[in-house]
Amino acid sequence: MSLLDRYHLLVHDVAAAFGYDYNDVTPDWVHPFIHLILVLAPALLITVGSYLAIRGVLKLWKHRCTPEFHPEPIRGLERSLFSTVLRYSRRQQALMILVSLIAMPILYLTLELPKQIVNNALDSGRFPIAILGQEFDQVVFLILLCGLYLLAIMLNGLNKYGLNVFKGYVAERFLRHFRLLVYRQWRSDPDSRNQSEIVPILAQEVEPIGGFAADVLTLPILQGGTLLTILFFMFVQDPVLGAAALTVLPIQLVLLPKLQRRVNALSRTRIKEVRQLGRQLSDQLRQRQVNSAGLLPASASFRELEHVRRKIFRLKFFIKALNNFLTALTPFLFYSLGGYFVIEGRITLGALVAVLAAHKDFSAPLKELFSYYQTLEDTRIRYQEITTFFTGSIQRSGKAQADNPKLEEVSQFEEATLSYPALSVKRQGAIATS
Repeated sequence: MSLLDRYHLLVHDVAAAFGYDYNDVTPDWVHPFIHLILVLAPALLITVGSYLAIRGVLKLWKHRCTPEFHPEPIRGLERSLFSTVLRYSRRQQALMILVSLIAMPILYLTLELPKQIVNNALDSGRFPIAILGQEFDQVVFLILLCGLYLLAIMLNGLNKYGLNVFKGYVAERFLRHFRLLVYRQWRSDPDSRNQSEIVPILAQEVEPIGGFAADVLTLPILQGGTLLTILFFMFVQDPVLGAAALTVLPIQLVLLPKLQRRVNALSRTRIKEVRQLGRQLSDQLRQRQVNSAGLLPASASFRELEHVRRKIFRLKFFIKALNNFLTALTPFLFYSLGGYFVIEGRITLGALVAVLAAHKDFSAPLKELFSYYQTLEDTRIRYQEITTFFTGSIQRSGKAQADNPKLEEVSQFEEATLSYPALSVKRQGAIATS
């Protein structure tokens, strides 16, 4: 037996394991689809997943074994962004995870009920139908299923609304803490050359970090759970169509992270250019430069910022276009192969419609997870840049507080307001009365 014959025998065995026995009677165009969906794409997915897992383990091992320079963090912040977020929002994160898990069974109902409506409520040959000892005619049964579907989507919407509102509360609360900690560190820094750069840090660079604090655990659990729920629903309808939903995933895992790393490098360059521009403008304000000599450095910074941002836009839109194209390939498999299965009688029309509707929702959490990876890398860079900005500030602030006791008193008061915001109002009232 040749190697090619063994390969074909393997494909037939895998297809039989998925409950689909195809032979020479099957149209020729179905064979390459079966090979791609059941053998080639899973093999590539396993290879890519193994490579990413091994690379992650080696990177973690190297990180632990190799001593690296870590800038001393701002007082009140951890070296890791995850540790800082959990330090100030551990209970809120647990509550958001619980609400996210409650959404999974509700989501499954929103996928299953349309299938039941198409397959059962629209089949007039089954009525009257008995449910819990009571008989229903076709119209009443249709209204009953539609009412359950309406209730399911209402519960799903309320769950998402409540979760998003609470996420906004957590994000703003963490952002206030983070801004106060950065501001306190800046106040205790006697080096005045950093003053001009604190404005973009407090106004712009900390904003994405606050928003990410609400998504650090909730988003991957919610979107990952949504992805697994939809995938499980597809496999229940038909294992071959469920496997088809994962066909383009290995390509996305290989290409998109590499492109995103280039975007991250450009984002780091953009942050440095903005700070450089702020430093130049501050120097010009102090020196009252109004001649052309002061315009040249600013003009060069504007030009470099434009150049960097154009590169970022091109890469981001290319990533989006590539992801949309790869996502659109899967419905092609559903319409062609799934349509053939309906004609063959392997699945029902309602199941195919449900799978198509589910895949429409399947692409959304996948995009959210890729977006989470992008946001994670961007936020991590911002956090590192802000921490690096204050490298050595703690040593300088210790000397400054020894020379200025009032500065130490102000720092202690600002630290107290992190846990007891009402102290700020009392202190302001005392100052006003004095």
